[in-house]
Amino acid sequence: MGPFWTLANGLSLSRVLLLGPIAWLVYRGGPVGWMFGLIGVAIATDFFDGRLARSRGAVSEWGKVLDATADKLAAAAVTLALLTRPESAGPSLPLWFVLLAITRDAILAVGGLIQTRRLGRFTSSLWSGKVAVTLLALVVVAALAKAPPGLLTPLVWGTALVMGISLAEYFVRFRAILRYGPEALEADGNALRRGQ
Repeated sequence: MGPFWTLANGLSLSRVLLLGPIAWLVYRGGPVGWMFGLIGVAIATDFFDGRLARSRGAVSEWGKVLDATADKLAAAAVTLALLTRPESAGPSLPLWFVLLAITRDAILAVGGLIQTRRLGRFTSSLWSGKVAVTLLALVVVAALAKAPPGLLTPLVWGTALVMGISLAEYFVRFRAILRYGPEALEADGNALRRGQ
């Protein structure tokens, strides 16, 4: 797994520590300055942890796991806060959407652990997964910015569709890895043998 106590991993861990205050501020609807300020710091840690690890030659499996875990915990904390916050704090997210986001992340986390044991290393994210996470972040920003239903509702449904597509693609890769092991990942390191 490599070294655990590195500066890059410390950035990932600091993102986890920020989740409590961020979720509370989202639930309360502010103060807006503090809320977006802490969210900005969390985004910065997500941006710099991997770059710092690569620049110092300290990339490790621990770092990959911590980064992915921090991202999933952040999504769960903020979407739950947006689900449960009072109406006076701003628009809420629908229960079905929050359950979809959290269930998807839980399935990916468990599947990731299983395939990591099979491959002996952590696999990279699929592009559909990255698009789904980006759209989820846009949904959160739209809700925090008190976007009107005419904007927020289509964004929620579009994000749900992409999350479903990405989950299906991860399932295809997971099945191939269980069947073929490391041979399932070829060429660019992310291309799959699909049912050959």
